[in-house]
Amino acid sequence: MEFLCYHRDRPGSGGLRAELGEAHWAYMDRYEAELIARGPTFAADGDTPTGSVHIVDLPDAAAARAFAFDEPNYQAGVYRDVLLRRWRNTLGRTMWEFPGGRTGGNRYLVLGLGSGEPADLGVPSDRDGLIAYGPLLSDDGTAWLGTAALVRAPDPDAARAVLTPGRYAAIEVHDWEFGGRR
Repeated sequence: MEFLCYHRDRPGSGGLRAELGEAHWAYMDRYEAELIARGPTFAADGDTPTGSVHIVDLPDAAAARAFAFDEPNYQAGVYRDVLLRRWRNTLGRTMWEFPGGRTGGNRYLVLGLGSGEPADLGVPSDRDGLIAYGPLLSDDGTAWLGTAALVRAPDPDAARAVLTPGRYAAIEVHDWEFGGRR
């Protein structure tokens, strides 16, 4: 089962985050084979971390909760909250298989928080900038709760355009970069 986990940073926790960098990476190393995508999000200044995205394939919801809440940054109070949702990998690949590579261009996390009838269940016809894409689902996989994408796009508005306007209660766009050890 695939899950999207987005840990949002608590304001002012950057120093603690930096201090725990190696502990975070060591924790994620344990999940290397299960990770579909990962990486930090940033404020508009491009330097201040605002969160951490992990898309991971785990046996069940209990394992996903353990992954999210046993994470060292979460345990130490770096994060203010966690969005944890079942997810479906509609591209069928990892971020490391993205043809556009690890660098070049602007990268974004796009979260469409669902409202009403499901939207954007299929892969958009213009897939060139899609790094990861899929619906957010309830734990049992039966209810659509939104859509999440990692996108290479010229700007936040172009990234937002991956999702159908008016079909979501809210669409969030966050600066994002490929994660992992540097």
